[in-house]
Amino acid sequence: MAIAVFFQHPNLTLAAFDEVDRRMRDVIGGQPAGLVHHSVYGTDGELVTFEIWNSEEEFRAFGATLMPIIAELGLEAGPPAVLPLHRLFQVASD
Repeated sequence: MAIAVFFQHPNLTLAAFDEVDRRMRDVIGGQPAGLVHHSVYGTDGELVTFEIWNSEEEFRAFGATLMPIIAELGLEAGPPAVLPLHRLFQVASD
């Protein structure tokens, strides 16, 4: 079952987010398996991540790669809100 995941990141700057993203891509070489959508919104220092995953298992497997990177950089990761999706409607893009 597809899930939606929200993370509120206390004090996360855009520069720190970009560094996490760079390191994560270096480790996995591209997009994580099972990730359908990833977006970050908010202001510098008050970022929120919203993701859609094909399954909670794939999300948790990715966390095993992501969390050590976050810890290495001395960042905090608040607990995720994980919610089952009732419907996932994808719109084709140009």
